[in-house]
Amino acid sequence: MGHGGEPRRAQAYDGELGAAVTRAQEGDEAAFAVAYRLVQPGLLGYLRGLVGDEAEDVASDAWLEIARDLGRFKGDGAGFRGWTATIARHRALDHLRRRRVRPRGTTLEQDVLELPGPHSTHEQVLENMSTEHALGLVRSLPRDQAEAVLLRVVIGLDGPAAARVLGKRPGAVRTAAYRGLKRLAKQLGVESVTDEASRTLGEST
Repeated sequence: MGHGGEPRRAQAYDGELGAAVTRAQEGDEAAFAVAYRLVQPGLLGYLRGLVGDEAEDVASDAWLEIARDLGRFKGDGAGFRGWTATIARHRALDHLRRRRVRPRGTTLEQDVLELPGPHSTHEQVLENMSTEHALGLVRSLPRDQAEAVLLRVVIGLDGPAAARVLGKRPGAVRTAAYRGLKRLAKQLGVESVTDEASRTLGEST
């Protein structure tokens, strides 16, 4: 997770991922393994942010469902990342409900964001974070901010795709991700998340 280029790296694999998914749908088990290898690291990071140490178990449940329903999926590599994230999120929420733990909620404020100084970007925030430390900090965020950051930065979804996973408007997801990164920057002693970071998070919305 430790670099702000993660969304671009994830997107760079989308061509390979889409081809692997197509072959897997035709029964190629090796191709399914390729799709798993490309998707699993980001998916596991997302789940760690939601359920902590039980992420591996939830991921296993999610992959069972992904494998079972693979034939029904239609789309490209980016669409597959979004589809798998949606399944993983549902399994995580089921897991939390079984534990009778209510995820924290927060009311998204609708005021105009104050975008501070021009010195730091969200890349600097992420470059200062080791994976485990990062996920620990992300879990401390309000739920909407945590999920937005995880989907945008860890899985690498664009604004509309992340919004579809969460069932929210792209602008709300962009705002939540910006606020989450701003909080993380403050905790890490980074001066600010800039207007440039906000625009990056909001791209394709």
